[in-house]
Amino acid sequence: MLYSKTTPEQKRVALREMLASGTIVQFPGAFNPLSARLIEEKGFPGVYISGAVLANDLGLPDIGLTTLTEVATRAGQIARMTELPCLVDADTGFGEPMNVARTIQELENAGLAGCHIEDQFNPKRCGHLDGKNVVDVDTAAKRIRAAADARRDPNFLIMARTDIRAVDGIEAAQERARALVDAGADAIFPEAMKDLSEFQAIRDAVNVPVLANMTEFGKSELFTVEQLQSVGVNMVIYPVTLLRIAMGAAERTLETIKATGTQEAQVENMLTRARLYDLVDYGAYNHFDTSVFNFQVPGLSR
Repeated sequence: MLYSKTTPEQKRVALREMLASGTIVQFPGAFNPLSARLIEEKGFPGVYISGAVLANDLGLPDIGLTTLTEVATRAGQIARMTELPCLVDADTGFGEPMNVARTIQELENAGLAGCHIEDQFNPKRCGHLDGKNVVDVDTAAKRIRAAADARRDPNFLIMARTDIRAVDGIEAAQERARALVDAGADAIFPEAMKDLSEFQAIRDAVNVPVLANMTEFGKSELFTVEQLQSVGVNMVIYPVTLLRIAMGAAERTLETIKATGTQEAQVENMLTRARLYDLVDYGAYNHFDTSVFNFQVPGLSR
């Protein structure tokens, strides 16, 4: 109902166990709290919260305009709606190492299971765009050390993302990944890999879990989970997929209303009223007040 019963501490342990299991886990990206519940219901083991999605949901580009407060608040709202561990994108940590330290503690307070911090400059860019700039290895390592030092729960996952592949190539990405692990990263997120061999190169470079970003319209082919597992990837995220699908459906429905004067042609594609009430667990609130759910829900056709 109002909040998940699984504590943040339990979710962090679960995430650690998943990554140590020797199998690959899929984390679809939630664009709001209700979509996180849907991800859980469909049997996925965890939820990803994309910085791009959080920015885009505010009508902003993904260039580092969101604040720590905005990200921690929205990520916390999403995390509270699911029993699953949630991994959140913390961009560059929202400032210098001291700010990175505060970021980690605010995300812990918000109930997240972990976060990733990248090695771009601000203003940053989406990881699958050209023209990115990355900080030097010392600066990148300081961010990760600050994050690792600041956490109070040792199971809070500190993942390091590196965007250096697009700037200096795969060998530089291997070197950067090793340096970030030495600085305290629990896992590595190599952004914008060209093909499976590059994921394999990162796997060969480090002995911590590796994440693959399967975002649409990007630099990477949309590999299957079996293909990624074959090269040692431990986690795969689909960060903007649900937002893109939802906004695509919204656009088509608005066009239908504009063209025909009614939404009738799109009703068959909608979540029904009954299904929506089921997803928000409407009936469970009768536990508090029997007047809450004392009506008949319309059938599945509406």
